[in-house]
Amino acid sequence: MKVKGLGGVFWRTENLEEIKQWYSKVLNMEIESWNGTMITPQSGNETIFSFFSEHDSYFPTDQQVMLNFQVENLEDSIKHLEKIGVPLAMDKTIHEFGKFIWIEDPEGRRIELWEK
Repeated sequence: MKVKGLGGVFWRTENLEEIKQWYSKVLNMEIESWNGTMITPQSGNETIFSFFSEHDSYFPTDQQVMLNFQVENLEDSIKHLEKIGVPLAMDKTIHEFGKFIWIEDPEGRRIELWEK
């Protein structure tokens, strides 16, 4: 068996309509009637699948999974977030792997936005 790619991300939510609206507005995702969207990979995109130890502090230890979305332009993303009033949970950082910011969804899930 060989894994071809990430097939999806699924999780439960306390307020389905609020979460759908938030992800649609904040991340410009077109959430469809089946409560999801298809993100079509673009040339040069990569999907990272990575494990963290239970006590790693990279993201909150009470959060079992963190979403990471690759964006085309982090500065434009920050301007969009500022315009709609979504605060950053972490200011822009630059590492050898790219530029990163964090935001949180209405249920407190930390989300990482990444520009390669």
